[in-house]
Amino acid sequence: MSASPAYRYVLGARTYSFRHLADLMAKATPLRSGDQLAGVAALTEEERAVAQLRLAEVPLKAFLTEALIPYDEDEVTRLIMDTHDPSAFATISHLSVGDFRNWLLSDQATPQVLAKLRPGITPEMAAAVSKLMRNQDLILVAQKCQVITRFRNTLGLPGHLATRLQPNHPTDDINGIAASVLDGLLYGNGDAVIGINPASDNLAQVIRLNRMLDEVIQHYQIPTQSCVLTHVTNTLEAIHQGTPVDLVFQSIGGTEGTNTSFGVNLALLTEAREAALSLKRGTLGDNVMYFETGQGSALSANAHHGLDQQTCEARAYAVARHFSPLLINTVVGFIGPEYLFDGKQIIRAGLEDHFCGKLLGLPMGCDICYTNHAEADQNDMDNLLTLLGVAGCNFIMGIPGSDDIMLNYQTTSFHDALYARRVLNLSPAPEFADWLQRMAICQDARGQQLTDTLPNAFAPGLKNLTAPDTPEEGTP
Repeated sequence: MSASPAYRYVLGARTYSFRHLADLMAKATPLRSGDQLAGVAALTEEERAVAQLRLAEVPLKAFLTEALIPYDEDEVTRLIMDTHDPSAFATISHLSVGDFRNWLLSDQATPQVLAKLRPGITPEMAAAVSKLMRNQDLILVAQKCQVITRFRNTLGLPGHLATRLQPNHPTDDINGIAASVLDGLLYGNGDAVIGINPASDNLAQVIRLNRMLDEVIQHYQIPTQSCVLTHVTNTLEAIHQGTPVDLVFQSIGGTEGTNTSFGVNLALLTEAREAALSLKRGTLGDNVMYFETGQGSALSANAHHGLDQQTCEARAYAVARHFSPLLINTVVGFIGPEYLFDGKQIIRAGLEDHFCGKLLGLPMGCDICYTNHAEADQNDMDNLLTLLGVAGCNFIMGIPGSDDIMLNYQTTSFHDALYARRVLNLSPAPEFADWLQRMAICQDARGQQLTDTLPNAFAPGLKNLTAPDTPEEGTP
């Protein structure tokens, strides 16, 4: 495709040309290994800087007329275009991308104004402006974007940081899972969700895990929700069989092809949400969906259409936004160094994803993680955890010892959540904090100061919760 004059930039005696808006967006993206692998990254820092200068001049209206993936080729594009709200967009319709950045950083962009603006912002607009921002800009604006959701508790309130208690086990052993659940609860984790990645997608095992989590929550009257992170079709079948399902989980991407690689489409997600809503298990609200995303998934599926991975990631948030989820998180370093090479790239990607999601009106969390072959370590994760805590991240992961022994990656621990809450003066979800105090797990109403001994309230149920692991008939 020949270069359009609209996407040229003259720097001294040299003219830089960008083939189209997607090419300009990719070249303007801060360096990451996934874009280099895809062959869409800027070749030099000068080219990247020029692309950012040119991108700053692009009118926001251009994203409504120049689809990065053609409308008739991609249902995510159709969703973005068909659900765009012109009246909400009117506030910023006269701005360029660079002007939009300046406006977002100004005192005019209050939490109330930003909330009204959400339906008028497309993912591509959010991705574009993020490419012009420093890390502190991403933090400042995200902190102003407050997104509150409810199921059995209230998540996303200012001054709060929730956690997903992730008690994964390599064989789905009930004893091991129960031990991790108890450990996490005693450290004040689990208000966002108690969520298991099952080692097997066997339906009988999925049903068994759902029932076990429901038993724990009901037995101790915990104001939280559970989720078994299996494929959406398994969850649908479990619901049809009368299983007590709280949240429906699914990994999603920013293109139709990526979602096809996950075995889902918008119609299937709609069916799943309606099935979960029909159970009426939420006591405070009806946000019943839980989504996970991650930069690089579209490239892995060979479904990125020549877009940079961060723009594809932002487009995934349009899918999530359509289904009003309780939770969505970017699993930021999970795929590996082929997509985010080192700690610096992981930190930047985590801040971008959180910013874009919150700007679009999503209850963003982050699995602050890395694989063992990445050029990163736990100190990098400490940095990203602290930055996201300042930025108002809705939730993080809580895993024993930061080491997921089933998925084999490094993430954040129960102790890391305590650190973030204490140093930033953050609390768990208010209903969960009250429960922690009633159960004598925490001494203070903020849910920050732990007691020194095992609460007596847990003792009667421990024997039953750690009974010998006997599979149901038909379970391998």
